[in-house]
Amino acid sequence: MKKTGHILAEININPMKRIHILFLILFFSLPAYSQNSEKVSFHFTEASGLTLVGKIMDDTPNPYHRVDTSRYKGFTAAENRQVRCPAGLAVLFRTNSSVISVKTDFGWEYKALNTMPVSYRGYDLYIRKDGEWLWAASGATKPEKSEDNLVLVKNMDREEKECLLYLPIYSEVLSVKIGVEEGAEIEAMESPFRYRVAIFGSSYTHGISTSRAGMSYPMQLMRKTGIQFLSLGCSGNCKMQPYFADVLVDVRADAFVFDTFSNPDAEMIRERLFPFIEKIQAAHPGIPLIFQQTIYREGRNFNRKTDEFERKKRETSEELMKEAVKRYPDVYFIRPDASNPEHETSVDGIHPGDYGYTLWMRSIEKPLLKILKKYGIRPER
Repeated sequence: MKKTGHILAEININPMKRIHILFLILFFSLPAYSQNSEKVSFHFTEASGLTLVGKIMDDTPNPYHRVDTSRYKGFTAAENRQVRCPAGLAVLFRTNSSVISVKTDFGWEYKALNTMPVSYRGYDLYIRKDGEWLWAASGATKPEKSEDNLVLVKNMDREEKECLLYLPIYSEVLSVKIGVEEGAEIEAMESPFRYRVAIFGSSYTHGISTSRAGMSYPMQLMRKTGIQFLSLGCSGNCKMQPYFADVLVDVRADAFVFDTFSNPDAEMIRERLFPFIEKIQAAHPGIPLIFQQTIYREGRNFNRKTDEFERKKRETSEELMKEAVKRYPDVYFIRPDASNPEHETSVDGIHPGDYGYTLWMRSIEKPLLKILKKYGIRPER
């Protein structure tokens, strides 16, 4: 500082201007010093080399795809994109780093008005504390800066931490690299999530209108129970199609849960339900097939056309499932609820927000666990 003052003293300017210039030099040099002192050198590990959980098909060429679209045919262009998204996938690892970041090589990227970018193209980090998964950080890069190193959390202690990192729900990723500071350790950890419970469902199961990637009801249920849920949520496209049934036939699962009455109309439900059950059951005898009623959509409150459409769907589902649970062994029907008494959990009249998905999870937890218990599937705690 004396040196700077000495230089200014030799410049032929008046004392007041000299003080002003000195102040500006000091002011702008402070942030630079602060930034330099916080710079971190990272080393990166490909997430697929750690422990992936929530993955419904094990053998996809791209480890972050849910279905191998070169093997299973019949998908529409939209469905093809959706099953290549890592919705419901998460990475488990241990690290003693004080900072955790992520770099992404995206394939195609989704854009939405009713879902936060942190959910559809971002990351959601949990760290285990006292045996529970505690939220730690979430974030997303801007589209024009997709490949930037996204720092999720920093200034942590250097004790070993068990981490659960959810991947983007609705954008394709080709590579996900997890960054820790140079000299820190990062390694795969054994999954604490037991069993394999597959869920095929609509945008609700996909997680549309969530604020971050770990907030869909299957993911909340997974953290709560310790049971591994494998999501095949496909927004707008869960209609019991035969080619989706072909995928589910090949899924290795201890149980199946379905959110299959949200997308099709009443006539399609009547036409497809029993053949769908029979095809899945033939491939998985003795495995529970648990169907969920579609939730009440707040968009029907004043729209008479929507109200009539939704009423027919729900009535048809109730009628057919009443018959199905009698006709087929190991078939069950449960009724979720994603609303509160004030009916204020909706984001867009169709999808609930985070709190609505929490209510959904809570509403099915007991009936679902009661059914799973019959088949030896019990929560971790």
